[in-house]
Amino acid sequence: MAVPSTFFLTLLVLSPTLAFGIVNLTSKLSTNDMSPQWLSPSGEFAFGFRKLNATNLFLLSIWYDKIPDKTVVWQANADHLAPRGSEVKLTASGLSLTDPQSQVIWKIQPNKAISYGNMLDSGNFVLATNDSADAWESFKFPTDTLLPNQTLGLDDSLFSRLTETNYSKGRFELYFSNGSLLLSPVAWPTETRYVSYFRSQNTTNTSNMAAQLVFSESAEIYIVKTDGGEDPFRWKQTALDTNAYYYRATLDFNGVFTQYSHPRGSTSQQVWSIVRYVPDNICTAIKSIDTGSGACGYNSYCTIENQRPACKCPDGYSFIDSNNQFRGCQPNLSLGCGADDEYQGRPEEIYNITVSTNGDWHGGNYEILKPYTLEECRKSCFYDCFCGAAVFQDDTCWKKSLPLPHGRVVVAGIRIAFMKTRIRSLGQFAPNAEKKDGSKPVILGSFVGSLAINSILLATIVFLVLSKPKKTIQASSVVTFSYNELKAATRGFKEKLGRGSFGTVYKGVLKSGNFIAVKELDRVAQEREFKTELRAISKTYHKNLVRLIGFCDEGIHRLIVYELMGNGNLEDFLCQRPKPNWNLRVEIALGIARGLVYLHEECDFQIIHCDIKSPNILLGEKFTAKIADFGLAKLLLSDQTGTQTMIRGTKGYVAPEWFKNVPVTTKVDVYSFGVVLLEIICCRRSVVMEGNEEHAILTDWAYDCYVEGKIDVLTENDEEGMADNGRLRIWVMVAIWCIQEHAETRPTMKMVMQMLDGSLAVHEPPAPSSFISTC
Repeated sequence: MAVPSTFFLTLLVLSPTLAFGIVNLTSKLSTNDMSPQWLSPSGEFAFGFRKLNATNLFLLSIWYDKIPDKTVVWQANADHLAPRGSEVKLTASGLSLTDPQSQVIWKIQPNKAISYGNMLDSGNFVLATNDSADAWESFKFPTDTLLPNQTLGLDDSLFSRLTETNYSKGRFELYFSNGSLLLSPVAWPTETRYVSYFRSQNTTNTSNMAAQLVFSESAEIYIVKTDGGEDPFRWKQTALDTNAYYYRATLDFNGVFTQYSHPRGSTSQQVWSIVRYVPDNICTAIKSIDTGSGACGYNSYCTIENQRPACKCPDGYSFIDSNNQFRGCQPNLSLGCGADDEYQGRPEEIYNITVSTNGDWHGGNYEILKPYTLEECRKSCFYDCFCGAAVFQDDTCWKKSLPLPHGRVVVAGIRIAFMKTRIRSLGQFAPNAEKKDGSKPVILGSFVGSLAINSILLATIVFLVLSKPKKTIQASSVVTFSYNELKAATRGFKEKLGRGSFGTVYKGVLKSGNFIAVKELDRVAQEREFKTELRAISKTYHKNLVRLIGFCDEGIHRLIVYELMGNGNLEDFLCQRPKPNWNLRVEIALGIARGLVYLHEECDFQIIHCDIKSPNILLGEKFTAKIADFGLAKLLLSDQTGTQTMIRGTKGYVAPEWFKNVPVTTKVDVYSFGVVLLEIICCRRSVVMEGNEEHAILTDWAYDCYVEGKIDVLTENDEEGMADNGRLRIWVMVAIWCIQEHAETRPTMKMVMQMLDGSLAVHEPPAPSSFISTC
């Protein structure tokens, strides 16, 4: 007996999620109610929200609904995850996903009016017009997976996930170019492609070029050419059974394009199994040595285990992120050239060399030595502070600097790799010849020289020392002021500008008409802090550092005179409403970074500021950023690269190592800069107080926004900042790298500068830590 058509109409209206996969207009799904889903007629596929583990974030996606792990095959909003309270709604305009504040996160808006949606048994979700034509379908916008009956066209591509559990675009792409189907690494987080590691064919014949990748209903995958011919895909041919198995083809997060099978129905083996894949060995397939890290991250090496690539760290290295081995490795103790490297005559007291007969790193070469012996190669790296590793083959030695790219396992005995690690932290080498106070002895003459010559030398030195003026600590351009001069210049220290470290700052004007800032040091720390600050500042000159004009050292009075910055400090500048110009804030951040690079690496004596914060960044003419207040600076002599001292710095900006019994290095300034960078991005203080309690911590909030894919919230009501979303995302990532708990994980300021100006790629940062300052 025929079923009346009114029955179907009634079913469609009353139960849109059950009627042949049809979804009618005004239907919606919410993250607050996870039961409803838009199911395909057989129930094999579902469209809806998937909650990500251990978060309150949701992914709008399509998945296999009849198998235990509910495998996702398509996702809509991987780069902007939906918070709890979000909903997706179907209207005549299309499909839209909104957050709890009704802001659109993702939408599909075809140029035709929509009559209904349809979740098909093929796994394809379709938006259809009133004449049942397809206005949009998920099969035409694949993410990382293809299903039977789906094709990949010339303008389409697959992107891998970033990690196994992070669905945002990752490091690999499958796409068409110049008549071939290719697999390439990409320079994440951009989509810039590196050299391909798989190619379907090489042809210049326009009638024989690849035009389509087809995943047939029988689960075969093949390439359709421009002349209509078919080529099987370049992997092993095998028997397939679509009656007994589900099939999918996924570009995995590790870069391997794999076809999987899963038993239909209830069996003991309810898991996906590998059917076939390309390339056979991605570790060796990625051959470009000029760009990218290779199959694994930097400083790691790739090997194949159970048909999948696995990443390992060499001896003396550990994973940057233990939850993602593809992020790369870092040395347990930083290498690099430090003050103690002048003791290279005894490298065995500084370094250790391990030998690997099957590990190899391509790229990262800064020197090629030939002809060389194995022992010469080892020694050359051992005695060179720039060398992180060396690889030897035949009579050639390749010396490599960190980070090491393209690591892989090779046939034992062909190439030998020397891995160099430190025995102790940078700066902790203490040769016996040093004095206890850390100063290095001055050699006046040879012990085998004549006594007369040494006597003459000694007499000459004594004469020069006694002939020097008393005040030898100032630079030639630094002026010595009397106390009365500065008292007059400041009108009796009347106009207070604020407090710096260990002193109060007053505004003054010299007889020449030049405005000055005079810092009067507190008596409790006068002698020590005065010497420290003056010694540091007098030896520095950089456009992003406040210039020292002079000083007063008269009895109990010790004062320092600086140039006056007419535009105040960064903290007050950022508190303006409306928010200050975005591009001006960008230049301020770059200026601070340049100043710190100078202090850490470019001036005669390495200086750790130790109190980088927005009040200590002054703004000069044209709002040029200038780092001020060196009262806490640690002046490091050439035989010293770290210092242990009492806790210094300011709440909200303090690096975790201040609270541990470990050496303090330049990385404390990197941490503080990360906080300041977030302040510049967000135009808010690092710690918001209510009464005596911390109300909000900027670093915690910024990282939460980053993880939740809501970086735009950081620049709310800032149209310029929101429009510069590419820079915004990268700079937030840089800031998160800077505020890592472990100093070893943080970049140097030079690397930070390179990441900020785009000359160094920025990879996804790990969670900073659970550390919270309590000082």
